[in-house]
Amino acid sequence: MTLIETLAHWCAAPPVFSVRARKLACEAIADTLGCMVAGRNDFSTRSVLSAWAEQPRSCAQNALLNATAAHAIDFDDNFGPGMSHASAVLVPALLAVAENRDGAALVRAYLIGLQAQAFIGEAIGYQHYTAGWHGTSTIGCIGSAAGVAALQGQDAVGIARTLSIAVSLASGVKGQFGTPLKPFHAGMAARNAVDAATLAQTGMQGRMDIIECAQGFAELYAGTLSQPSLPDTNGHVIERIGMMPKKHPCCGSTHRILDAIADIQQQQGLRAEDIESVHCQVGIANWRNLAYTQPQDEMQARFSMQYCVAVMLKKGALSVSDFTAEAVQQQTKAAQLASITLSPWTVAQEAENVDLPHILTLRLKDGREIVHSRLRARGTLDEPFSEQERQAKFRDCCADMPGNADLYQTLMALEQQADIEFLRQLMI
Repeated sequence: MTLIETLAHWCAAPPVFSVRARKLACEAIADTLGCMVAGRNDFSTRSVLSAWAEQPRSCAQNALLNATAAHAIDFDDNFGPGMSHASAVLVPALLAVAENRDGAALVRAYLIGLQAQAFIGEAIGYQHYTAGWHGTSTIGCIGSAAGVAALQGQDAVGIARTLSIAVSLASGVKGQFGTPLKPFHAGMAARNAVDAATLAQTGMQGRMDIIECAQGFAELYAGTLSQPSLPDTNGHVIERIGMMPKKHPCCGSTHRILDAIADIQQQQGLRAEDIESVHCQVGIANWRNLAYTQPQDEMQARFSMQYCVAVMLKKGALSVSDFTAEAVQQQTKAAQLASITLSPWTVAQEAENVDLPHILTLRLKDGREIVHSRLRARGTLDEPFSEQERQAKFRDCCADMPGNADLYQTLMALEQQADIEFLRQLMI
């Protein structure tokens, strides 16, 4: 069988997912819904809403709008195997076609779509991301399409058609990072996932070997191809590798450095006024993502190591309120961003070890130097958020929504919900 056929057969009849996998899925869905609410008034979301203002909206348009909102403030989770903001695409795409489905079906489809993203990501490898492709709107589109088709009840043949169509809809480049179009990439991917599944139901089809064939996805988008695997008894990817929910509402490429600052502040009580200069050493792809040394607006600030570090040193935390036009203007005037520098590991260093830490070096005014490294950010399976931290983030994102604490508890029991109509209050 081709890669698409192999994946489609697994998606049509996956193994029974463990209690732990389903619990982790509920946590990821709740986190995404909170981010979706927090992003509904962002410029990118409002732009999409203005462009497609007619009512009633189609399923694909609903996916577009809500996925843009989910990714708008860059507070949504990262997913390493898919090189993507997996949930920001997958959850809104599933919600768009979830009418008359129950919570258990939604959770199951989420786990199918997530594993599909991991499968495609493993097939084409990290070269896809380092070449400049935005995995959220490429791999995210293809994998989410599998989840949508499964939720619609399509069989293996239909899911395979869906996947082939989605390959032709996968696009989006990282050069758009720091602009309102980046969150639109998530919306575009969710819309394309729904469109691919809808087209497949009409009988539309493409090549089943479109990932591995000449002039296919792997050759054009990555240049390499590996043989990916699918879980049987060794656990779902959400259990083995996990999601990376965010502690900070900014690009994930800053997070290990920001967590290193938090470590030092907690251990040594360091103050911003004690620091002469800061240097951050990060991975090449992370360095390329952080293109704005002197951000001019809130979107650029989310992709500025200098801005994020300056605020973290000053306040000890980053919040959604630090990424408004007014806050960025105030902080960039007050902060000495030029004293914060950034450099990548070399190509040779990354070739020797693909799992390098991010290193923070603080030079203090008294002549001391503090060096601290982090291999992982907070929120991974190695250092997961507590239940209190997850709930606090959801409440913060949904601060204007009455009863958000009760809503969070309902989402934690999503599998037991026979009627998921209540989720509409979280959608636009």
